[in-house]
Amino acid sequence: MSGQRQTSSTVKRRRWGGLRQQWKLLGLFEIDQQHEFYSLTCMMKEGLAAAIQNTIDNAPPNELSDDEFRLEVTQIHKDFTMETFAGPVFASLRSSLGMTEQEYQQSLCSENCYLQFISNSKSKADFFLTNDKRFFLKTQNKREIRFLLANLKIYMEHLRKYPHSLLVKFLGVHRIKIPHRRKKYFIVMQSVFYPDDRINARYDIKGCEVSRWTEPAPEGSQIIVVLKDLNFEGQYITLDRQRPWLLRQVEIDTHFLRRLNVLDYSLLLAHQPLHRDERHQSLSFASLIMRTKKYVTFSCFSHILWLSVNPGSSPIHAGIAAVPGVVPEEDSTLLLSETYGSCFKQTQAGDAPSDVTLQSCPENAGQDSESAELPDFRVQNRRLLPNLKNPLHVIDGPDQRYFIGIIDIFTVYSFKKRLEHLWKRLRHPGRTFSTVSPQTYCLRLCQWVQDHTK
Repeated sequence: MSGQRQTSSTVKRRRWGGLRQQWKLLGLFEIDQQHEFYSLTCMMKEGLAAAIQNTIDNAPPNELSDDEFRLEVTQIHKDFTMETFAGPVFASLRSSLGMTEQEYQQSLCSENCYLQFISNSKSKADFFLTNDKRFFLKTQNKREIRFLLANLKIYMEHLRKYPHSLLVKFLGVHRIKIPHRRKKYFIVMQSVFYPDDRINARYDIKGCEVSRWTEPAPEGSQIIVVLKDLNFEGQYITLDRQRPWLLRQVEIDTHFLRRLNVLDYSLLLAHQPLHRDERHQSLSFASLIMRTKKYVTFSCFSHILWLSVNPGSSPIHAGIAAVPGVVPEEDSTLLLSETYGSCFKQTQAGDAPSDVTLQSCPENAGQDSESAELPDFRVQNRRLLPNLKNPLHVIDGPDQRYFIGIIDIFTVYSFKKRLEHLWKRLRHPGRTFSTVSPQTYCLRLCQWVQDHTK
């Protein structure tokens, strides 16, 4: 019997090895019952379902205390134990993104298989995607998890201050313990590339040149390849009026990461052509009101009322709890006119200006003692977002839709990284590489965005 089991195991490993070589080319594939991670992902689903249900049954408080940031909840299952870190904090963030706990649970815990993404990253982490490709799950080491939790409060403060930030949105941190196996930490993130139905090119940008070329997939193939900086040379992100917003937001986010003393993060970039009906959409006062009435979220910070379009939110009168700050349809026009009334000319019916956007409003609201920082609030938080479930990472140009986000923010400029910097200076004289000081990294990535946008 033992010989038969050994033979069966050997055949299974060979079959898996052959499939893995095929899938490595594709980059994305289903984790079915023959997959080495099938058992693990089933446990992850079961644990996540219970953790999210706990949040549904015990809604987070409106005001988060230090206790919520330190909270660890352990749930014991038949074959494993799942720990959830700072659960109320991440539930609060999910809510601010217009995401209900029910839809979050449905996506992460559906009967459909997870997908594994095999990238050309040097990281030893495992990457999983929900079957609808809306959320990423990534294994992390203990140091990275400690770093995230230690800086969670200022990360949340940054997102509250700049709700249209391009930083990746962390939605949960967990640890799974399986008897006789090593503990696994993993995080749940919102996918930058969602929805990805029509994306025709993906890039991982670091703003340097050493090891920043990837062989593209053969033309017409279905192979998923994430390209790099040198692959993008000669191309531009064409945004027109939204270019100043992007430049400033990248500057804000990278300066925040510089404060955390981190480097080696990536600007994820993808693009797809806009359909004819998506191009040059009229932003007249009338169409602005119609879009805003459907998808408006208001939030207060330092007495500033900022506007953010939130297509993922549930109707305010639905049976489930409404997303905090969502304005009832009958009130949204009034609030918009009260807040931005001075931004628009009083026009006769049919005379509404065709080029009005929220970014064109004068800076005349909410002035107080904190006026030094107010311009960023007023300008950066007024981008009219597209009608998608992932609008914060999507920017439309005249002809292309761009998906943009900043990921991999855990690499601290440690003594080891300083030594690596010195070694690379000797090995690559006169060339740019990723291991540089956080200040240099920040400024260089900002310069890359400036040089490659128009």
